[in-house]
Amino acid sequence: MTPRYVLLEDRGILTVGGADRAAFLQGLISNDIARVTDDAAIWAAYLTAQGKYLHDFFIVALDGGYGLDCESARLMDLGQRLSRHKLRAKVDLGIGLAFAVAALFGDGALAALDLPATPGAARNRDGGVVYVDPRLAQAGARAVLPVATAVTTLESLGFTAARPEDYDRMRLELGLSDGSRDMVVEKSILLECNFDELHGVDWEKGCYMGQELTARTKYRGLVKRRLVPVRLDGPAPATGTPIHAGAKDVGEMRSSRDGRGLAQLRLEVLSGMSGDAAMLRCGDATVIPLIPEWMRC
Repeated sequence: MTPRYVLLEDRGILTVGGADRAAFLQGLISNDIARVTDDAAIWAAYLTAQGKYLHDFFIVALDGGYGLDCESARLMDLGQRLSRHKLRAKVDLGIGLAFAVAALFGDGALAALDLPATPGAARNRDGGVVYVDPRLAQAGARAVLPVATAVTTLESLGFTAARPEDYDRMRLELGLSDGSRDMVVEKSILLECNFDELHGVDWEKGCYMGQELTARTKYRGLVKRRLVPVRLDGPAPATGTPIHAGAKDVGEMRSSRDGRGLAQLRLEVLSGMSGDAAMLRCGDATVIPLIPEWMRC
């Protein structure tokens, strides 16, 4: 099968430029902005002061500044929140309307882009950037390309168009979240959403918004639940539907498609993957956790 691409209409680009752009972002995001170069991209989050999830995004070097690949429906909210921290900093925030975001996946995707199987590895391409998914190389790559030429560029590299649901199914099977579809704004915390294993938080950088709670959660072992991929036997439950082991509430459903999904589950249910874990119910469906190799429970 040839490598495939999907233009992600639900994603947009927030641009961050200006002389103070690196220092500005460094004090706000969970990852180290110094890692972002022409050869590398990162995944990061912006949190409340109490360490709760607000936004997550991929960051690439773009047009002499940074491009944040984020949820298009919440792009203005992210921009407004970041702008509150500008004060006298020399920072310019904008919307990259000239750029499209694409997911690139399937057999041969990384080879077609001449990228190694290294999370975050990046290279410039035709006025934009292509890069390996910083979370997991098995997810393929992403691209930020000029809208006018994105399809031409990708098809010239041997990619064929796929459906958005094809990519959605793949990322669910791998256990990868999709922004606020899977993480609850002002409620979720990073380590419950796998930011540690998936390279979304840097433990060596200095302070950032929400850093204290994030560090405390890690070093005191306070994680009680995790976002995990599941198989569904039965009709897909709506996001937010409680998951039960017998009469006990043990979690909550997140996004799903075609019998696969993500669920927030208590760790005690996952221990041993037997007993209660084999009898999880959500609405009219049975929920079977499928712990991926990259996940530590």
